[in-house]
Amino acid sequence: MANPPRPVVKRTARAILLELDPDDAHGQASIVLIKRTRPGSHPYWITPGGGVEPEDRTVVEALHREVDEELGGKVVDVVPVFVDTISHPHPHAPGGNSPADAAALAHPHGVKVQHFFVCRLAAMDPSRRHGPEVDEPQGEYEIVRLPFTREGVTSVNVVPPSLRAFLAANIEGVRAMLAPDLG
Repeated sequence: MANPPRPVVKRTARAILLELDPDDAHGQASIVLIKRTRPGSHPYWITPGGGVEPEDRTVVEALHREVDEELGGKVVDVVPVFVDTISHPHPHAPGGNSPADAAALAHPHGVKVQHFFVCRLAAMDPSRRHGPEVDEPQGEYEIVRLPFTREGVTSVNVVPPSLRAFLAANIEGVRAMLAPDLG
């Protein structure tokens, strides 16, 4: 008998945020990441983004909100490019009679689905940053730019590891997702 699908207990929207220089004949690009340093831990690099909240009408709306909060930024040309699904604890404590409690009993671990979108940075003003990462920081959140090359994305600890591997294997393909003739 096949196992039933695990419930999706969390969704996130994350930006593979590229800065492309239209005047550069070689098509140089940078990726904008956040270097995350928690006290007592080694740093890691994440794409801007975060959880889809109940007030977000869509995952893409959540993406725009998160980029605004974390970078004071605006993005354009938002294209879905990658999804990562990982085990994630169910947010409901078993013991009640609600459908969510019943789901938590049946599946103590659901999944978190991370939606990654390649997009172009249209504007950024870090002085406009706001939200929990800025208002109540748990360590440091430093905006960094790396060359959008295999060497660039593998030179640091980009998480999740599946995204790092995807980017390293698909630099040209990810850039092609922003080509003017994509449609």
